[in-house]
Amino acid sequence: MRALLLLQLQALTSRVSLSSSTFVRGKSLWFDANRDNSQVRRIWSSTPVCMGRRSSKIAGRKGAQDAKKAKLYSRIGKEVVSAVKRGGPNVTSNSVLAAVLEKAKELDVPKDIVERNMKRASEKGQEAYIEKVYEVYGYGGVSMVVEVSTDKIHRSVAKIREVIKDYGGKMADSGSVTFKFKRVRVVNIKATNADKDQLLAIALDAGAEDVIDPPTYEDDTEEDRYYKIVGSSENYSSILSKLREEGIDFEPDNGSELLPNTPVEVDDEAMDLNKELMSKLLELDDVDAVYTDQK
Repeated sequence: MRALLLLQLQALTSRVSLSSSTFVRGKSLWFDANRDNSQVRRIWSSTPVCMGRRSSKIAGRKGAQDAKKAKLYSRIGKEVVSAVKRGGPNVTSNSVLAAVLEKAKELDVPKDIVERNMKRASEKGQEAYIEKVYEVYGYGGVSMVVEVSTDKIHRSVAKIREVIKDYGGKMADSGSVTFKFKRVRVVNIKATNADKDQLLAIALDAGAEDVIDPPTYEDDTEEDRYYKIVGSSENYSSILSKLREEGIDFEPDNGSELLPNTPVEVDDEAMDLNKELMSKLLELDDVDAVYTDQK
């Protein structure tokens, strides 16, 4: 008798289990055992997808490229606001605004971003942006320059100090770091889009100063590596024009960079810590760029 009851109980448990969860060709359908089985509570039509290492790197790279574009658009937007606030919206009488609009065109900044910031400049309470530079010591003797455009200086410096403190950097006195860098106009070209000889010919024809080889890191692929054509304000437009003529895609970033006079080599741990510090600084809205002399 006890054996018969045990068998009946197992059969009942089996029926409840089957009605509570049914699997059809890899699709998992959950039903409420206490309600009509025709009412589906949740449906997964496919199994979860896990990103492999290469997929993760591609996603990360795209995210970095999107972030660079966002920083460029933000910086140009701030320049538009400041130019309008100081000299009005008429490009004929406002030479600063005319120069900013020409720069936006040169760097392929979308027209709607320019127009939106032109309108924003006339809004009540909107102040002109002030450009500031902060100097930072990182790990392993590395130096950093943080470029900021802000309409609230106290807000921006407070946030920068907070990040530097939290991620192990140290604020440096004015002039302690900037002498280690030089200002140049730079165009970045993905290594898969052109070879060194092509870029050298373009650089020579346009009067550029140099073509810098991509740094090589152990885990990088060709997709991660970029050449830099280094020029000046006088020949920058010519460099861009010649790249377009040759059909070579490029990334102008902000149109200019600070390059280190003498790059500093550090160990892997310091490199990772410095990258994290730079990344966190770049997440701040007021920060336009962070430059380092880390090799």
